[in-house]
Parts: sequence; C-alpha cells; structure tokens
Amino acid sequence: MLHIRNPRDFWAGAFYVALALAVFWFGSGLATGTSARMGPGYFPTVLGAILALLGLASVVRSFIRPGEGVEPIAWKPLTFILGATVLFGLLLERLGVVIALAVLIVVSAMASQHSRPNAVSIAALVGIVVFCVLVFVKGLGVPMPLLGSWFGG
Repeated sequence: MLHIRNPRDFWAGAFYVALALAVFWFGSGLATGTSARMGPGYFPTVLGAILALLGLASVVRSFIRPGEGVEPIAWKPLTFILGATVLFGLLLERLGVVIALAVLIVVSAMASQHSRPNAVSIAALVGIVVFCVLVFVKGLGVPMPLLGSWFGG
C-alpha cells in the first residue's frame, strides 16, 4: 500500500496536474499547429504538458522522500499578491504602466511583514519600473501606455 511521506509535495503536485488539465480543457478548441507553424494553442499546450510532468514528478516524489505537512494558508500574503495583480490589470489602461507597475510593487510588498519603505526599496521600485518600461514597452514593443487615459495618454 502506498503511503504519502511528503504531503506538501503531494498536494502541490496534485494542484499542478489539476491546473495543467484545466489548461488543456480551456485550450482544447485552439489549433495547436506544429513547432514550425505554431497555432494559438501551441504555447498553452506545451506549458500545460510541462506543468503536468512537473506535477506528476512531485506526486511521485511525495511517496519516496519524507517531508513536512501542509501548513495553513497564509491569507494575508495571498490576498495582497492577488489584489496587486488585479489592481495592475484594472489600472493599466487608466493610469499607464508606470503607475500601475508601481502600485503592483507596493501592494505586493505589503504581503511581507519584513517590507519597510526606505531609500533602498524606493530606489528598487524606480529601477524595476524603468527596467520594465525599457524592456517591455520600448524594447519589445508591448502595447502598454506609459500614461493612461486619466492622464490623456
């Protein structure tokens, strides 16, 4: 009889497999194409397959290696990280990538009990925003407004 020796690995792997199955189900109507001519379903299918393999490996490992149990859900960090992501999506068109990204970073940082506003964290915030604007908006041409519609952008 199989005995789960590492519940954390087991449930993480089960979650990954379930997420991969959801990706396959949602992407089932998209044309996959080939590696040379990728369709809209190719990338989700490949990522879903990789996620499923990692999940299965984690489940198998949970029966082999001992490990810790599953701890209670940390609701505060989960709420702040999800909230920051939702805020970014809501603010991007209205305020632009510069402010939306700054809000994302500040709200995400509030998830940690060790995060404190100081000169170093402000410099890191500015650096990350500048880096993302240079790489994604200027370098890769991702169509995100620097200043959103509330600023006439």
